[in-house]
Amino acid sequence: MTIDRSQVKELRDKTGAGVMDCKKALEKTSGNVEKAVEYLREKGIAAAQKKTSRAAVEGIVDSYIHLGGKIGVLVEVNCETDFVARNETFQELVHDIAMQIAASNPEYISREDVPSQKVESEKKILREQAKHENKPEHVIDKIVEGRMEKYFSETCLLEQPFIKDTDKTVNEVILEYVAQLGENIIIRRFSRFQTGETLQEEA
Repeated sequence: MTIDRSQVKELRDKTGAGVMDCKKALEKTSGNVEKAVEYLREKGIAAAQKKTSRAAVEGIVDSYIHLGGKIGVLVEVNCETDFVARNETFQELVHDIAMQIAASNPEYISREDVPSQKVESEKKILREQAKHENKPEHVIDKIVEGRMEKYFSETCLLEQPFIKDTDKTVNEVILEYVAQLGENIIIRRFSRFQTGETLQEEA
C-alpha cells in the first residue's frame, strides 16, 4: 500500500523516530498509526541499550512543585536532538521524572554516583547490624549484599520503583522511551528543595 506524507508526519510527531523508520513501520502495519507506534516501540526496545552510549547534549530543564509549595524540584534531562527535546512525549517523561524526585527523594542518580566511602560506610553499618542479629558469619556477606541492593533502590533515582508503575524501575522506563523516541536519554542532574530541611539539619 502507499503511505502518504501525512501518516509519516503523524507517526514521527508521536514517536520522534526517523522518516524511513516511520515509513517502514507504517508499511508493516498497513498504515495503522497506532500499531506502527507499537511496532517501533517493540523494535526499539532491543536496540535501546545500544543507544545509551551515544552523546546526549540537547534536552530540557523542568520543574515540579508539590504539596502547595512545600517541595520543589529542578531536573535536567538530555537527549540527542532538539527535535526530540521539543517532543511532547519526551517532555512528559521529564515531568514524570521531576515528580518522581519530589515523591521519592533520591540522593543520587545512579549507584555509580554514590561515593565509595559512603558505600563502605553503609556496608560496615549493615555488617554490624547482621552481627547484632546473631546471623551466622558465613552468610553475613550475602545479607549485606542484599541489603545494599535495597539501599541503592531507595537512594538512587534510576533504581527506584517508578511512581506510575512500581513494577518497573525508573531506568527501565527511560529505556522504553529511548526505544520509542530513538535517541539516548540521560538524567543529567537534579535538585530537590523542601521547606525547613536546612533548619532541621542545623537544629
